[in-house]
Amino acid sequence: MTPEEKAPGTPPDWDSDWAAWAAAAKAEYPRAQSALMPFLHRVQARDGWLRPEALDAAARYLELPRQYVESVVSFYSLFRTEPTGHRTIHVCVSLSCALAGSDALLHNLEETLGIRVGQTTPDGSYTLLEAECLAACDLAPACQVNLRYVGPVPPERFQTLLEEEVPTREEA
Repeated sequence: MTPEEKAPGTPPDWDSDWAAWAAAAKAEYPRAQSALMPFLHRVQARDGWLRPEALDAAARYLELPRQYVESVVSFYSLFRTEPTGHRTIHVCVSLSCALAGSDALLHNLEETLGIRVGQTTPDGSYTLLEAECLAACDLAPACQVNLRYVGPVPPERFQTLLEEEVPTREEA
């Protein structure tokens, strides 16, 4: 697909593969609102987070109000509007995981990484987040590294989360 063949409203930084995917996704869904989440997921997978320019581009391309796009992004907790580390660690803090030691696990991770929950290491390697429930009580304390389940992870074995063989966002 040449630049001249791109659909109207296609952002200039979308290469031909991206533009072709976007056109196919837009055509696949009967309503623009239905195509929004696949767009946002694809952008986040590529960039690691959703830049304001990406939200503008999605709104223009899908002909949706920018406020609507923002409301979708702010509603779903897995959409990121700030840069995240190459490895994002979610630690479940719901009752089952808390009883199994998730508070101590978080503390150990914070101390080792030198960051607090919600922060990213200065080198961009890790982002540490709490998850209200990962629906994996059988793995308590349960965690996810780049959305892949790991557990149980006793607080004293927190280092396994840093060594886990999970693809980084660039490798996935």
